[in-house]
Amino acid sequence: MAKLVYLYGLIPTEEAIKDAVPSFRGLDEQNEVYTIQLNEITAVVCELDADTYSEESIKEKMNNDMEWLQGKALHHHEALLALQKQYTVIPMKFCTIYTSENSLSETIEEHQKKITNSFTQLAGNEEWNLKIYCDHSKLKDFISGHNSLIEEKKEEISKLPPGRQFFEKRKIDQLADQELEKEINKTCEQIHEELAKFSLHDSVKKNWGKDVTGKQFDMCWNSVYLIPADTVEEFLEEIKKGKMSSQKLVGSSRLLVHGLPTISQA
Repeated sequence: MAKLVYLYGLIPTEEAIKDAVPSFRGLDEQNEVYTIQLNEITAVVCELDADTYSEESIKEKMNNDMEWLQGKALHHHEALLALQKQYTVIPMKFCTIYTSENSLSETIEEHQKKITNSFTQLAGNEEWNLKIYCDHSKLKDFISGHNSLIEEKKEEISKLPPGRQFFEKRKIDQLADQELEKEINKTCEQIHEELAKFSLHDSVKKNWGKDVTGKQFDMCWNSVYLIPADTVEEFLEEIKKGKMSSQKLVGSSRLLVHGLPTISQA
């Protein structure tokens, strides 16, 4: 039976030798996780059945089986969190799969210098991810009642003949959408700028859809920060301030600010 290789992450071989990676059930809940040593780099992997976890099968599951997707994504998340407690880890994206160990080895050898440089950069530092979610409906209602431009537009329309008011009121909704987007971007960028002061490196990532996050609200910000380990507490305090400032700016509980150890860097 053909097998695929699922890659969780990469760790320095010297750390894997010093403290062996504990085995646990892999993504299919059958095969055990194991390691492949490739000079200075050790890959943490498990085997998957090639038919069950083919590219087509996974795509079908991701598009049509939310329970499967959330369960497997949670497994990947928890596996990486456990590894990060013991090792310097370069985490892989969810569902990073190779056709064979040879294919995996060739890829790692090709990027060996970049990977070992990443280990050096990560040593003594931690990667943290900031995700901000928004209840667009509640925030739009809040902005509609607290925005000076919208209030001016309402005042302007109230003075028009009744026949024109009907059509002009549609523009208020469009204006509210524009002000909503401006408020979200401004607030997220302010929080990001404050957090970036603590980081050695930061980057803004693509927002994920609800089908990936499984959350009720839309993701409106997704960024990653490399933080010196001895300043993580200050970084987390700044995230708390970001929560408070976002609530002050846009109303309580309409922007949800989450800071988590990163789990999805390829």
